Amino acid sequence: MLYCVEMDVAIPHGLDSDYVAKLKADEKARAQDLQRQGKWRHLWRVAGRYANISVFDVENHDELHDILSGLPLFPFMTMRVTPLARHPSAVG
Repeated sequence: MLYCVEMDVAIPHGLDSDYVAKLKADEKARAQDLQRQGKWRHLWRVAGRYANISVFDVENHDELHDILSGLPLFPFMTMRVTPLARHPSAVG
């Protein structure tokens, strides 16, 4: 199943900078691992914001929830999830 996930990140000011740097490094490693597995199909930065638009390809809602809630930056994210279906006019 395909999902469009919009993620906005809001890390509180004053949070320990070493802790934030580790969270970001862990987030990057997790995102790259999920991309290599084929589950995180697309990852696009939203220009001018600490945000991204991503496409996930997972088995079901529960798997998506487990992936998203397991992201290191999850406690600082607001997400919007939209299930996707093939469009009849799409080529390929």
